[in-house]
Amino acid sequence: MTESTRGKSGTAVAEDPSGRPMIEVESLHRSYGTGPAAVHALRGVSFDVPRGELVALKGRSGSGKTTLLNLVGGLDSPDEGRITVDGTDLSGLGENGLLELRRDRIGFIFQSFGLIPILSAAENVGVPMRLRKTDPREREERVELLLSLVGLADHAQQRPGELSGGQQQRVAIARALANKPALLIADEPTGQLDAETGLAVMELLRAVVRSEGVTVLVATHDNQLLSLADRVLELSDGHIVEHS
Repeated sequence: MTESTRGKSGTAVAEDPSGRPMIEVESLHRSYGTGPAAVHALRGVSFDVPRGELVALKGRSGSGKTTLLNLVGGLDSPDEGRITVDGTDLSGLGENGLLELRRDRIGFIFQSFGLIPILSAAENVGVPMRLRKTDPREREERVELLLSLVGLADHAQQRPGELSGGQQQRVAIARALANKPALLIADEPTGQLDAETGLAVMELLRAVVRSEGVTVLVATHDNQLLSLADRVLELSDGHIVEHS
């Protein structure tokens, strides 16, 4: 068991004995297509994300935000460069290793929610634990805890179609936390929500950093939401152009 330290968010986070950040990105390049028609999504991107922080990526559509999140999450591979997540070099993992990483150590939150329509909120949250074959009693307790964390304890038996957009995104956040990941990756999680609901969802992510001790990397185009981040990285034309 590692000792705990406190991140900028004021929460206790697991301390890596090596003192390494949660995310290390070095000279990342990713292009799509070949020849004159090739699209250079990322051009030599480098940055670190300390443990226990909420770091926001901003940039216009096409700036490379989603490409970068997919690479850090092990959903895609770079043409050049190196990515280390929670001390693991992704380039050293085969498909099975990447699958285990995504299942056990990374939670994903998407703009489209991605909930299963025929399942209740509780059943949707429990899906990752079923895939991991978690003990049923432990799974039920974790589901109850997470729905309470996101403010939906009274909506456990409702299906996605019976919930508002903000409530559906809260269920998606609870599901992303199901297997106690070290890292949450969120791609425009407020993109389908109105301003007030989007701000509430971002405040929830901020609270999750404190209560669960996770690290969050979130892409957003909403300037109002950037103030909730510990740090902001701006992408433009495949480059990091600003740290704040």
